[in-house]
Amino acid sequence: MTFNSDILIHPGLGNSGEQHWQSIWEKRFNFIRVEQQDWETPVCADWVKTLNEYVNRHDPANVILVCHSLACATIAYWAAEHNISIKGALLVAPSDTEADSYPSGTSGFAPVPLTKLPFRSITVISDNDFYVSPERARLFATSWGSEIVNIGDAGHINVSAGYGEWDAGLELLKKLDAGY
Repeated sequence: MTFNSDILIHPGLGNSGEQHWQSIWEKRFNFIRVEQQDWETPVCADWVKTLNEYVNRHDPANVILVCHSLACATIAYWAAEHNISIKGALLVAPSDTEADSYPSGTSGFAPVPLTKLPFRSITVISDNDFYVSPERARLFATSWGSEIVNIGDAGHINVSAGYGEWDAGLELLKKLDAGY
């Protein structure tokens, strides 16, 4: 499998470990990981600034962002601030930073922006994600103008939920890469 786009991997809170599908994809396809300064107590403005720097190292029209969890809200804030049209974004397991159950330590990520993204996106959600209810995940995706892909009882779509290689996710990324 080959990709024609510049693929930027953006993990969420805590970064993605070696067995996480994002890390596996990064190594397998030589994708570029967005390296944030602080993975444990992130500040939204800092994450947005770093993401913007990474995107601008490439032709934005050829960039696809692959985001997990808190990175999905980061993309929404980034898009609202910079309004740069990229090729697309794969937004996986968006977390609800406004929920009482959301881990403490993040700053500036609430409320989750509910504005349409200026680029094509696919949001992958689960029916039993402990970081977001299915209703809120659908609200985020619909507000962002995303195609919604519900993969059922998939937890937070991470290693603890059994998502390592995640070939079905690669097929969604390939769809974005092909431009449809």
